[in-house]
Amino acid sequence: MKTIKTFALAALLSATAFAGAEAHVSFLDKEVPLDTTILATLQVPHGCDGKATTEVRVKLPEGFVFAKPQPKAGWELEVIKGDYQKTYDNHGDKVKTGAIEIRWKNGNLSDDFYDTFVIQGKVSGVEAGSSLAFPVTQLCGDAVTAWDQVAEAGGDAHGLKSPAPLLKVVAGEDHGHDHDDMAGMNMPGMDTTGKPGMDMSAMGAAAPETVKAGDLEISGGFAKAMLPGQPVGGGFFTVKNNGKTDDRLVSVSSPVAGEVQIHEMATKDNVMRMRQLKDGVAIAAGETLKLEPGNLHLMFQKVKTPFKQGDTVPVTLTFEKTGKVDLALQVLSAQGK
Repeated sequence: MKTIKTFALAALLSATAFAGAEAHVSFLDKEVPLDTTILATLQVPHGCDGKATTEVRVKLPEGFVFAKPQPKAGWELEVIKGDYQKTYDNHGDKVKTGAIEIRWKNGNLSDDFYDTFVIQGKVSGVEAGSSLAFPVTQLCGDAVTAWDQVAEAGGDAHGLKSPAPLLKVVAGEDHGHDHDDMAGMNMPGMDTTGKPGMDMSAMGAAAPETVKAGDLEISGGFAKAMLPGQPVGGGFFTVKNNGKTDDRLVSVSSPVAGEVQIHEMATKDNVMRMRQLKDGVAIAAGETLKLEPGNLHLMFQKVKTPFKQGDTVPVTLTFEKTGKVDLALQVLSAQGK
């Protein structure tokens, strides 16, 4: 009986310790191969003393480069850019600046639930066996929790009250090609280099369809290919208003996504902000509206099946005066420049 009680107590203590460890903000996968592009998935298990989480800020360490966050429905997104301490090679380009902090803002994650925040990036220029710390600030209205403690070399991180999430760097396998081609995870509106623009002719794709509805002429529609399991996609097209009356793109829907939002992306003072345009966007008489990489774009949320190159994505555009217009977006490679 004494042995059973001792075993039960040990099991209880072990479970308690496990629960305590999982109560911290941490990464889903805690080991990453060197010189590999990864999806760093940050887990936020609770709010701040019962309050809902409204903002998550993640500082990116040196050695985690070319970072791009995955947008989240209901959250605004900021990417703060700055200088790297070293210069990194990105397919022959020498890169000295990039994202140094990611902020998901103005959300509402109840303390009753947990959620994940995903950042694509490459681990480069660090030694295998070392760890990269990602200090996180969790805001819950006026309450703030900082997950930023890092143990000294050889110290025990388990004794820290508010440890920063860590990624342990392990030796990578030589695949002959670095998969920055996870660029299917690019934020809608950015190409694989983080620069706006996509040359469709370089992909050998047929010209997208042109649809005329009333005074509107809609052309150049395309979407980007996505990774398996990726829930968010991007879409683009051009609308020319040939009439003498203003119109407005009010909303967009698609049978392949749970929701389609109209987003605006803008960079000012090295801070890139992306926000949803809930009231739609105007198309002035005689003017042309472009939804393009790095600017206005469609955000497909809760995509049922990831977009594959060569497929088409059906969308229904709803205009204030013209009404509903059906359009097919061609799915192009995510790696087009």
